[in-house]
Amino acid sequence: MHRVVRDRASLRVAMLAAVAIAFSAGAPVNAKKRPPVAEIPLTEQGLVDNVNGYTIGMKGEIVRFTGMLIDRQGKVAGLLHAGEARPQRPDFRLDGQGRTLLPGLIDAHGHVQGLGDQALSLDLTGTKSLAEAQAKLAAYAPAHTGSAWIRGGGWNQETWRLGRFPTAADLDAIVRDRPILLERIDGHAVWANGAAMAAAGISAKTKDPAGGRIERDAKGNPTGLFVDAARKLVEQAAPPRLPRERDQAFAAAQDILLADGITATCDMGTSIEDWEAMRRAGDAGRLRLRVVSYAFGLEPLLAVAGTGPTPWLYGGRLRMVGVKLFADGALGSRGAALKQPYADAPGQKGTLFNDDAKLKNLMSRAAMDDFQVAVHAIGDAANAQVLDAINELADTYKGDRRWRIEHAQIVDVKDLPRFAQHGTIASMQPSHATSDHRMAVVRLGPDRLAGAYAWKTMLDEKVPLAFGSDYPVEDPNPFPGMADAITRQDAAGDPPGGWLPEQKLTLDQAFAAFTTGAAYAAKAEQQIGSLEPGHYADFILVDRDPFRVTPEALRETKVLETWVGGQRAWVRK
Repeated sequence: MHRVVRDRASLRVAMLAAVAIAFSAGAPVNAKKRPPVAEIPLTEQGLVDNVNGYTIGMKGEIVRFTGMLIDRQGKVAGLLHAGEARPQRPDFRLDGQGRTLLPGLIDAHGHVQGLGDQALSLDLTGTKSLAEAQAKLAAYAPAHTGSAWIRGGGWNQETWRLGRFPTAADLDAIVRDRPILLERIDGHAVWANGAAMAAAGISAKTKDPAGGRIERDAKGNPTGLFVDAARKLVEQAAPPRLPRERDQAFAAAQDILLADGITATCDMGTSIEDWEAMRRAGDAGRLRLRVVSYAFGLEPLLAVAGTGPTPWLYGGRLRMVGVKLFADGALGSRGAALKQPYADAPGQKGTLFNDDAKLKNLMSRAAMDDFQVAVHAIGDAANAQVLDAINELADTYKGDRRWRIEHAQIVDVKDLPRFAQHGTIASMQPSHATSDHRMAVVRLGPDRLAGAYAWKTMLDEKVPLAFGSDYPVEDPNPFPGMADAITRQDAAGDPPGGWLPEQKLTLDQAFAAFTTGAAYAAKAEQQIGSLEPGHYADFILVDRDPFRVTPEALRETKVLETWVGGQRAWVRK
């Protein structure tokens, strides 16, 4: 355990006074007086010392250090190197015991409430088959009878090698008398049982909504899968979560993120209820994580932030800076909008959620009040649509806009250089490439992958790159994400040599994308992302030096302590 030694100034002064009184009482009148003892002044800075420190400098270079000073505002006051003098009486001292210290890592794209909800509900993440998912449901249902509805998520029919989407009948075989809603791992589809569809009044006569799809059998009957906008048809029948449940979910998510070394995150798609839960945490002094919020569409954006981005609240812990919009769906549910039909479904090209005019209108409405605009785009048609919109709007909305495209997974090669034209940020997730590579080949065919998950090309084209995980779609732990980025392989080493290995990054590049790149994407590079003097002292201590281990060992890195604003926020027990 690391030791924090606090100042004992008052005790020391009292002891010196007592000694002085005793000495004077027993001394002769004509004794020669001794000069007063000089007190070493207290330094109004904390000291983190004896560390193997790394950060990123102002020019993007890796900077090493062995000590760090932290002022009383929780900001970095200076970095110290071996042989440099340390304050003799710091405000506090943390002995790092030679451990590696890194800047707090930043997830540029996650869903805070979704992570907490998943942790507190039926979690099917990692299930290898439909039978395993059914077994988890069978165990969960009788142990959780407090709610009429069973909710959860994390399933992936591609991992199950099912060859089809799951159906209501698969759930009814386990539980028929309670409504069930289970979200697909990508968050773009829900799987419902018969009771849930009955509660929502879903039948063969129910029409597909704009921007959504109901999976149907040969007779036109809904099978139990609702994609993108069609989700609302069945979800609206479920009771809303109580504020108490949302508070519990936020607390669970915060603990998970801090344990993974994430000190700040972009919350992509904040609802009014999500914002209120974070405000309650802040009001109660329970907000330890930094959250940069992007509202789930214009309605919550304008309701929460009004006429412009909010100021930083709770000592730099919370801010709503922009809006999250959608251009298309996800590749796994064939909702991603492609220029050419899906290779494994020739009659489908995915779905553009908005026509060109509507997308530009939505982006313009946010930009006119200086909100940052982040648009989800996975398919090559969707990415092209968003790039076209940015190109047109950039003539009207000048200045530091930092347009963001979230995911940018499948991009036409000729569109890749267009990201740099207006400084558009590619907000990408390394773990998506290692999770999706088999499915991507099936969906697209091998000849349409040159612009797929193209991180290296983005950097070569001088595109600002930010990394995240898209949690709870993927594990938020950034160390496997870094390993994915430098190997293009999953934890099992698949595929050998890496998938599309020409897109591998160096560790320095991956580390930057999870720190300074993510901070820049959030318009927060003056506060977080590195340990430059003046930045918040957000840092982590880890059990190994990530820059001196194999990719396999990098993946297994464990966080020992997480500090936010110069205060310990989490410690491994």
